[in-house]
Amino acid sequence: MTGLPAAVAPLRLADGDTLADLVTFLRRAQRADPSGAARLVAHGDVLAVYVAAVAGPGPLVLGLRTLALAEVSGADATLPLESLLSALEGATDVTLALPSGGPSTATARPAGAGWAGVTPPRRGWEPVGALDPELLAERAAAGIAQVATGTPPGAGAAAVAALRGRVWGAPLVAALPDLPAGTAFAVQVLGFADPTAPAAVYRCGPWWRVTTSRGHVLARRPVLGPPLVAGPSPG
Repeated sequence: MTGLPAAVAPLRLADGDTLADLVTFLRRAQRADPSGAARLVAHGDVLAVYVAAVAGPGPLVLGLRTLALAEVSGADATLPLESLLSALEGATDVTLALPSGGPSTATARPAGAGWAGVTPPRRGWEPVGALDPELLAERAAAGIAQVATGTPPGAGAAAVAALRGRVWGAPLVAALPDLPAGTAFAVQVLGFADPTAPAAVYRCGPWWRVTTSRGHVLARRPVLGPPLVAGPSPG
């Protein structure tokens, strides 16, 4: 595959379907953030792919999709979505060559991908409850509309980011005031919505996880700042 820097850590995906799955996920992430990045972390024969649905002022909300690898790997790299998609789209080779420099060094990360230096917990999650898929869809639609109508013509990037932080940092439901509404946005925009089953909710310290059959959303509220307007109760 071309379009990426000099490689030192190859990743061999399980098959062509896995490659197509990765491309679809990255395309959805790019719709949420056209200038965004993805962090690819291999744990043995499993590849964890993290993207940011909400980052900046307000909460940190990440999407996580896990994919099968054909070979054990320890690769860890953060790359611009545009570069990754250019290398992957239309490819038939399921081997992806990653560049040197993992997310542990800020200078190795693409601009705006400071979130990649934060690693959500892999263990220690405690079940909290479940959320109705209709509730998630309603909260996502309401937040998107609020951002669209609350952004005046000519508003600068900082003003838009601040508004997004307020909207997506508000509590998703009144019963869980620390669970940010941005999780609902991530579930919808990343294609994780499963209308046939409730989404499971877990917590580990300051982190939240909303899990469906199609992926995981990991979220952490801002360290400072009180909760905003609460949403409806969990379904």
